[in-house]
Amino acid sequence: MLEVLGKENNYIKVRDSESGNICKIEDTFAEMFSMWVGRVLITADNEKWALTAARVATGFASSIIMSPAEAGIEGAVSAEKTPDKRVGVLVQFFHRTRPDLKAQMILRIGQCIMTCPTTAAFDALPDAKRRLKVGRSIRLFGDGFQRRDTVADRKVWRIPVMEGEFVIEDLFGAAKAIAGGNFLILAENRNAGLKAAENAVDAIYGKVEGVVMPFPGGVCRAGSKAGSQKYKLTASTNHPYCPRLRKLVPDTKVPEGVHSVYEIVINGLNIESVKKAMEEGIKAAVKVPGVIMISAGNYGGKLGPYQANLREVLKI
Repeated sequence: MLEVLGKENNYIKVRDSESGNICKIEDTFAEMFSMWVGRVLITADNEKWALTAARVATGFASSIIMSPAEAGIEGAVSAEKTPDKRVGVLVQFFHRTRPDLKAQMILRIGQCIMTCPTTAAFDALPDAKRRLKVGRSIRLFGDGFQRRDTVADRKVWRIPVMEGEFVIEDLFGAAKAIAGGNFLILAENRNAGLKAAENAVDAIYGKVEGVVMPFPGGVCRAGSKAGSQKYKLTASTNHPYCPRLRKLVPDTKVPEGVHSVYEIVINGLNIESVKKAMEEGIKAAVKVPGVIMISAGNYGGKLGPYQANLREVLKI
């Protein structure tokens, strides 16, 4: 629980009641934007192979800036709640447009899930109005030997593979979702910063429904800013938050004593889920001694129409 100690300039001073750590919360906001999302439930004979498929299918998908998509693992699903009564893992795929999302889902399911031992793939956005012909496209891999069937009243394709068969739902939902939720952890050293980031990820993963953290292990050490000062790039290093540049750039935002900054980026099915994840993650990070400040990345309202003010998220 956070205890407010006071306010100074653009910061709110708080203390974690459990650890006693005191840090500042910058009175700023995370700026978010809309993307299309597909949500897939991967099932398998055991958790090992469900997670293996999920990890491979969500690879090279940390940021749409340079990756072909954004993607992440949402969490595990018990066998009692899956269509084929096997253990499952939820993953989310994000893209700017529906056609690009469909293409990425076909590639990632076809190459990374269908090829993984014992897996099946089901739609996890059954209420979405937009439907993508993902399974219907992948069925062609069966070379005419595929067949229609139903699993728990879902229309599926059974595609013959060398192990046996791959079951995939015919249509997958696509919906508008939220991308770019984030907060920054500013710490006195790397050990404290990384521990706080790991705590934040642990507080979010599998506990806040409907969100994913697309960066490696949920943590980003190389946050970016829009554009570049020197080169013709769409994005470049977020120099105001690079501690080693604190004395070299006039627009630094790194306070004295901070030597490490980590960013937690969160995408989700809706803004409420993203804000909840931010709240839980920040509260977990603040517990770590050595965390000096929590901030958030934004572009002055120019990137996207959605905002999550840290003060409101934390209810302080």
